[in-house]
Amino acid sequence: MFRIRFHGRGGQGMKTASRILGTAFFNAGYEVQDAPRYGAERRGAPIFAYVRADKSAINERGVIDRPDLVCVADDTLVGMPAAGVVQGMDAHTVLLINSHETAATWQQRLNTEARVLILTATEDVEDRAELPYIGSRCAAAAAALTNVIERETLVAALTEELGHLPADVITQNRDIALRAFDDMKQHAGLVTPGSMPSASDYDRPEWIEMPFDNAAISNLAIHAGATSVLVRTGLWRTMRPVINYPKCSGCAWICSTYCPDGAINVRADGYPEIDYDHCKGCLVCVAQCPPHAIESIPEHVAREQEAEASA
Repeated sequence: MFRIRFHGRGGQGMKTASRILGTAFFNAGYEVQDAPRYGAERRGAPIFAYVRADKSAINERGVIDRPDLVCVADDTLVGMPAAGVVQGMDAHTVLLINSHETAATWQQRLNTEARVLILTATEDVEDRAELPYIGSRCAAAAAALTNVIERETLVAALTEELGHLPADVITQNRDIALRAFDDMKQHAGLVTPGSMPSASDYDRPEWIEMPFDNAAISNLAIHAGATSVLVRTGLWRTMRPVINYPKCSGCAWICSTYCPDGAINVRADGYPEIDYDHCKGCLVCVAQCPPHAIESIPEHVAREQEAEASA
């Protein structure tokens, strides 16, 4: 499958470039996807568009992260991380840049394994969003590099996609596109369909075993050394969690682990016990208890019940 990305700025015609190339592929007998991707729709903002083409049904969706060809209309985007120009490129990828610089210069700057080609920039403009006919040039150059699209097919696609424009504009786009097509013909076939790696054909990670620590080590332990055991933070409490032991299933590792202050201890019989001297009443345990065995009552009600029980 051919996977091609066009990078440019809003107003430079990258969406149009993908439409032209997609239509050319379709007319050449391919199944095609083409779509733009951009954030805020404003002139000059970095955008990209992509094209997939294959002789069989295309089941991939979303943006292309392993491109066979990356076409860059504006070389000021290459060093911009947010533009994502070099994302996913490898030794198989061809990088085509519209630039006054040489391919060797870009190869050295990017330190990339990808093959770099230059689509020679014709002129400079003050507004980077006004690079004339660059969308048609990029589409034509990409078509030539794949070596599966004929000149006549490209012209037909360009005429179809630009048919709403005046005749003289279509003619100018066609002439400029064909010059780019002919210039890139010397590299025809350099872009080849790539394949995605198999889900089972990858290097498995080297797992690091993490043994389970003793609860006194892996969880908070308010009664351990160097803690604030003498600070009775339970005095802050306004709501008190109370364990209904007949409903408790003994899964004390849950409530004791979720307690942010380590105020729930595990008794010798495996059931939880709340340290009210240090329980702040956050009620996280109430929310996390699977059998709903921990209930909450107002602190003043709990103290009244304690007073009645001791009377």
